[in-house]
Formats: sequence, structure tokens, C-alpha cells
Amino acid sequence: MDDDCISQIGLLIFFLLISAFFSASETAFLNFSKSRMKNLAVNNNKANLAIKLEEDYDNLMSTLMIFRNIAKITAASLTICIYSEYYNYGIITSTIIAILITLFVGELIPKGLASIAPEKVAVVLAPLINFFVLLCKPVNFILTIVKKIVYWVVKAEEPLSTTEDELKTMLDEVENEGVINKNESDLIRSAIEFNETVAEDIYTPRIDIVGVEENESWDSIKEKFILSGFSRLPVFVGDMDNIIGVLHEKDFYQALNRKEKDIKKLISKTIFITPNKKISELLRELQLSKAHMAVVIDEYGGTEGIVTMEDIIEELVGEIWDEHDEVVEWFTKLDENKYLVSCNADIEDMLDLFGIELDEELDVTTVNGFITMIFEGIPQEGGRILYKDLDITVTKAEAKRVLEIQVERINKEENITI
Repeated sequence: MDDDCISQIGLLIFFLLISAFFSASETAFLNFSKSRMKNLAVNNNKANLAIKLEEDYDNLMSTLMIFRNIAKITAASLTICIYSEYYNYGIITSTIIAILITLFVGELIPKGLASIAPEKVAVVLAPLINFFVLLCKPVNFILTIVKKIVYWVVKAEEPLSTTEDELKTMLDEVENEGVINKNESDLIRSAIEFNETVAEDIYTPRIDIVGVEENESWDSIKEKFILSGFSRLPVFVGDMDNIIGVLHEKDFYQALNRKEKDIKKLISKTIFITPNKKISELLRELQLSKAHMAVVIDEYGGTEGIVTMEDIIEELVGEIWDEHDEVVEWFTKLDENKYLVSCNADIEDMLDLFGIELDEELDVTTVNGFITMIFEGIPQEGGRILYKDLDITVTKAEAKRVLEIQVERINKEENITI
């Protein structure tokens, strides 16, 4: 083996190590946990540097891929040269050997080792990686300009770093791994979906609103506060389409004790919104206006429903019951495949409970709306219908709506006569 061969083998080992270095770096920076790294960064400057490098993700990955590919191509070329020239292997055999060496030594082994402890590897390698990022800065600048030109030419939007669906997938993964429990997972998921929820999804419909007329007797108002258990009631003139404000229970009883007779002085303002108002925006408006209730109006200016501050908060933390509330069970299990369902429940919750997937999005949000849709009208008590794998029976109904149904999941093979 002459000196030329030895020098080529030395260069091959060097470039294989360089390829391994950048492969391990890529794996470490792709897989380290940001939360763990932030904990390490409290007393570790290298961890801070690793976080800083990861924040400039495009430049980091571009640098790693440039140097890794240079090292891999060079190592592969040297391997082919050595085995074909000094060991008299053919080009095909030399190429196969080059692929195996660069694949295992330059890729698989370093990536496998780095994935065991990505945080530690990223912290150790951060100073060297930072040097290469600075070295490659001019090239990355040119690549950034080229990328923007390409996006402009094809009129494409730059992808979001993390989409909502990806966040939910990550949430499912950490829940399955036991990092967080189901309650924590539900709270985070509610926060993610909070900005997509609109007033129409959570309001109390007009038919369920308890309100007082401006000139109603004080004894009648007192009775409504007692029977409803609400601390605030909307005040209207003439009918519910003309709500003028909100009456607070505390103000009412204080005025009653003072033997006042003018209810107009007790009415506080409310705000009016459309059904498609996002509740994240509504929450802010309620805070700024110091109001606790908003009236949802339809396209004709009539009252469609009301949304309270409590309704919005419950979208984040779940149902809030106090000692005066009647606890409502949306789904009461009768046996393994049979439930009593309140028709005020969310239709998506009911379909999820029975594992029913829809081919298209529904135009209704409640079980009552769904039942009237599939019956094509308001059914009477005892009305029965089959929908997909569900046997649905109306157990409670009023003239204008369905109150409760019984739902049983059946096998498709069963023959049921209705």
C-alpha cells in the first residue's frame, strides 16, 4: 500500500466522520424536546445556543444538509476510487461498497446514537454547528432569495411551521405516552379549538331564554329569579326581539328592599352580536364593555339566543356547576349499546359516542336539530327511525322540539321493522 493510497484512506475516514457528525446533528436538532431544552438552558449557555439555532430552522437545516451531502459525496467518491484502483474491483462492486459504507458509517449509526439522547447531543454539538451556520451564511442568504422567488412564481403560500392538526396529533402522542393526563389534554385541545368556535355553537336558544318584560310586576320578576336560578335576566320591551339590557339579581333585591319601583334604573347594558361571531373575540368585547351577556341576533334583527361569560369559559374548562344548578346528564347509559340522550347535547358528541362517521358536514349543532332533520319535521313521542347503525326512538317531545331520545347501536344484519 503506497503513500497515495494511505492518504486517500485517511481522507475517506475524515469525510465519513464529517458526514456522521452532520447526520447526528440533524437528528439531534430535529428530535430534541423544546421543553427539556429550555429546562437545561436555565444554567447552560450551550443549551441556549441550541435553542437559538433551532429557532432559525431553515438556515440550520440548510447548513447541515449542505455539509453532510458534500461529505457523503466525497466519501463515496473516494471509496469507489480506492476499491477500483487499488483493489481492482469493478465500478459496480465499488459503488455498492461505497453506498454501504456511507449509509452505515455516515448515516444510520450516527443517527441511531443521536436519537438516544438528542438534547445532550444538540448541546454538545451546538458551538460547532453555530460555526458552520455562520460559515454558510452567504449561501443560505442566496437560497432564501431563490426560495422566495420560487414561491412568488408559483404563487404558493409558505407553509405554517405547525398546523392545528399537527398540534392535535402531538397532543394525542404525549397523552398516550403518559406525559399529560386526559383532563390536561382536553383543556389544551379546547384552547386550540377556542378560536374556531362561534357564538352559534354555544348560545342558549331563544326558546330557552328566561327574560322579564320592562313593565312586569316585581313579584313576577322575583318569582322568575327564584324558579330559574339565574343571577342575570335579559329585559325586553314588548317581546324577546327587543331586548334592552340585563337585570342583575343583586341589584333587583337591593332595590326591592329600598322599595323602589322603577326597573329602568337597574338595567345594565348588553352587547349585540351575530351568530358567526368568534367567542375568542366576544370574550374580549365582554371584558372591555364590562358586560356578562351578549344577545345573538339573526339576519332580520330578531333575537336568536344569548351567550354569557360562563358559556364561553365552559368551552375551555368544561361544564361549571354551582350549588344551585340542576346537573344535566347529556348521555345516560342504559346498557352496553343503549343510551338516553338529551336533545340539547351537541350532535358531534353523540355521534362520537357511537362511533358514527359522517360523509359530509351537518348544518345543525344540537341533537334536536339533527332529529328534526332526519325526521323531516318534529316527531311525536314514540317516533322511531333508523339512521346508519342507530335505532332512534323519541322518548320526550314538545310541540316545537324534541327533548329526549333513546339511541341504540344495532348490527347491520339485524332486521328491524318500524
